[in-house]
Amino acid sequence: MKLEKVTKESAGRSRRYHDACGAAHGLDLIGERWALLVIRELMMGPRRFSDLRKDLCGLSANVLTQRLEGLEASGIVQRRKLPRPASVQVYELTDWGYEIKPVFMVLGRWAARSPLHDPTLPISAVSIMQSFETMFDPSKAAGAVMRLGFALDEDRMVVSVAEGQIETRRGEPEEAEVVVRAVPPVVAAAVYGKVPLAALEGEGAMTIEGDRDVFARFIDFFHLPEKAG
Repeated sequence: MKLEKVTKESAGRSRRYHDACGAAHGLDLIGERWALLVIRELMMGPRRFSDLRKDLCGLSANVLTQRLEGLEASGIVQRRKLPRPASVQVYELTDWGYEIKPVFMVLGRWAARSPLHDPTLPISAVSIMQSFETMFDPSKAAGAVMRLGFALDEDRMVVSVAEGQIETRRGEPEEAEVVVRAVPPVVAAAVYGKVPLAALEGEGAMTIEGDRDVFARFIDFFHLPEKAG
């Protein structure tokens, strides 16, 4: 029993870098596999355990529980119960937890330059919204003022563009000039793969309600960066 305890303690210590560098400590906090993606899925507000599990393909319930517990112990995530009539437990980022968002954006843009990056892999609703903020080119959006709604399976998102800035949030697409209905990978194909909208609509993969010219212009605000090397 004593040997088992020592082994466990040694294993726990080996997972830390024991380095005063802030980046090293940051990896101590969020370096476990799946931890960053759990944080990503919480970037647009509280989520239920089942919602997190659904949008993180390949993540088991056991590992998700471990990552949430670890992030909660580090002060990055907190739990709370929604008021009635929902009365369900949700997980959300703390104020300090939300401060990591710029790191995600820099990391995402940097990694998209990798020759090994495959943009056709699965992508969640939150991830596609975060990618809009990461890849947005203000020079392409000069003078644009628009509001778009996205119905991505069960998720409802609103994207606003004005004064060379972009904002994404959860919400019903009230007063949106155009509403796009599709699964997230299809939206990614249209925005980043530049697949013609007519082709996606013809296949029944996407439905566009409202001013389709607004969405067509919106697509031009985003381009994947050139590959490194």
